[in-house]
Amino acid sequence: MEKITPFLWFDNQAEEAATFYTSVFRDAKILGVTRYGDAGPGPKGQVMWVAFQIEGQTFNALNGGPAFSFTPAISFFVNCESQAEVDELWEKLSAGGAVEQCGWLRDKYGVSWQIVPNGLTDYLYSGDTVRSQRAMQAMLQMTKLDLAQIKLAYEQG
Repeated sequence: MEKITPFLWFDNQAEEAATFYTSVFRDAKILGVTRYGDAGPGPKGQVMWVAFQIEGQTFNALNGGPAFSFTPAISFFVNCESQAEVDELWEKLSAGGAVEQCGWLRDKYGVSWQIVPNGLTDYLYSGDTVRSQRAMQAMLQMTKLDLAQIKLAYEQG
């Protein structure tokens, strides 16, 4: 069992969200579904929580009612191996949600994600302040990150 496991509070979409997330990522699966019983507090048979796994990380999704909602104050940072992976995850996770600046998006459930190409920090924190600032300025103009364009800005001039 992992020491720390993200626990996501949904109104009543826990199973739907877990099914969606496990369809987006290649290495993902539903681990188990727990339903309310006679003791409640939800209707008997309704999903209470769903355990699922993405890329080896376990998550729990709870149907806890409308008392809380997600904010960008917490996000999931996804390191992508290629621009193709950035593009694929960006398209799937942003569908029905909202795109934001610098590789951030909110999915259709309101969960925030940062979809980031590996190698980004090589340009942003290279030790060459002038070049890194050009890379940062390029990134600040983007919603979905494009590492080739960030590299180009870094190498200019």
